[in-house]
Amino acid sequence: MDLPTFRRIPRHVAFIPDGNRRWAQNRGLRKEDGYASGLAPGFQLYDICRALGIEELTVYGFTSDNTKRPPEQTAAFRQACVDAVAGLSKLDASLLVVGNDDSPLFPPELKPYRTRQGLGDGTLKVNFLVNYDWRWDLSEAATKMSGATGGKRKSFTECIGSAEVSRIDLVVRWGGRRRLSGLLPVQAVYADFYIIDDLWPDFKPEHFFDALRWYESQDVTLGG
Repeated sequence: MDLPTFRRIPRHVAFIPDGNRRWAQNRGLRKEDGYASGLAPGFQLYDICRALGIEELTVYGFTSDNTKRPPEQTAAFRQACVDAVAGLSKLDASLLVVGNDDSPLFPPELKPYRTRQGLGDGTLKVNFLVNYDWRWDLSEAATKMSGATGGKRKSFTECIGSAEVSRIDLVVRWGGRRRLSGLLPVQAVYADFYIIDDLWPDFKPEHFFDALRWYESQDVTLGG
């Protein structure tokens, strides 16, 4: 693929791949059939990020709130997450799965990735949010800080559940919804937010290129 050139590339991009159920319904399929259709676009986007030299990417797999959905949908998106990590494990990535693994809804196959794993050359950091809950994320800090004794105390942000994930520069969301849906509230505090109306399984590289062109025009001051 011939890639466009950009004056400025975000260091860390987070993706919210929304619209899988709506995509399936539009095609007369069951809602749960949409999740597997989001895997191929994800790997295509990984290849683009790596080729562009983006250093870190975060993908929203599913939230603890998503597990309130019917069991057949819950099973389908859990399996899609397992399949996504299995695919990433064969590529070049420094892979970390972030989420509440104390819950029975956390796929047990992904527990080894709760600590970052270097795969291949490990040049691209990939954070995959699985059974993620912003309340769990922040409450981890409260638990760790209250139990700390002696030595140098860590800061709040060093103790959250997603402490290994760096500040996000750009959030790109498919599916037309105008909300963060609890995505990493600490890291997203200064992120620029770009919305794509097309549903995630209809991903086209130009979606992301448009987001990067838009990002080039943003005044990134971090409040300064």
